[in-house]
Amino acid sequence: MPNSDAVLSVKGLCKAYPRFQLRDVSFDLPSGGITGFIGRNGAGKTTTLNAILSYVRPDGGQVFFRGLDMSAHAREIKQKIGFVSAGMTYYTSKKLKTITAVTRSFYPGWDENEYRKYMAQFQLEEEKTPAALSNGMKIKYALALALSHSAELLLLDEPTSGLDPISREELIEIFLSLRDEGKTVLFSTHITSDLEKCADRILFLQKGRLTADMPLDAFGDAYRLAECAGEAPPEIAGAALGICRTRGGCTALLRREDGEKFAARKATLDEIMTHLEKETDAAE
Repeated sequence: MPNSDAVLSVKGLCKAYPRFQLRDVSFDLPSGGITGFIGRNGAGKTTTLNAILSYVRPDGGQVFFRGLDMSAHAREIKQKIGFVSAGMTYYTSKKLKTITAVTRSFYPGWDENEYRKYMAQFQLEEEKTPAALSNGMKIKYALALALSHSAELLLLDEPTSGLDPISREELIEIFLSLRDEGKTVLFSTHITSDLEKCADRILFLQKGRLTADMPLDAFGDAYRLAECAGEAPPEIAGAALGICRTRGGCTALLRREDGEKFAARKATLDEIMTHLEKETDAAE
């Protein structure tokens, strides 16, 4: 059964391809927060988002939006969901006002005042074409469209990928403002430093399996990083969840209780993900 308090409930989502399987992915998104969806390229993040939205047909599982079954209420629910991807493409030679007019026709709840507000806030000009926009401005335009039909849930697939640091920072500030307005955001990315600035929770997908679902602070606090000159000593290597080489030696990821024995420091989200992926690769 779906979680009645969740904006989005995903239960047992599965999708099989010849060389990849999404296996029994389940999670709930609380209202009004930013959840970071992390994992290496090919872990299944985009497949999960596409299956949630029925852009690909899942082999199993259910998706609920505020308790409503997506498969039975897809048209109604999609009015309340905004999807933004770094890979989204528009007719490059069409003016934005033309693209907006087509998009507007699909949403009975379109709010023209909201659209105008976000176009002004994002400094977007309707007379321009997508070809004239930077990657960051294209993402802002996609957000303006999504927010103009009263989307309560935003699914963002690698929205900061390929952007310069200043553009990424601008988008993160926008995401935080949306959270403050009560919007719910699922933010898929492999740029974990962006999530450390804005996410409340973390979903960690490894090779098609969800291996972590918890508050960001709790996820980070569960690990420590030992820095070693040369090879890791046997007592550290034996407790390590993953070891990565460095210029002067190596680093070893440890559980917090083990790390305290060796005066290890707190690890960044990027270091945690990298070392845990090392462990997964080594186990195969």
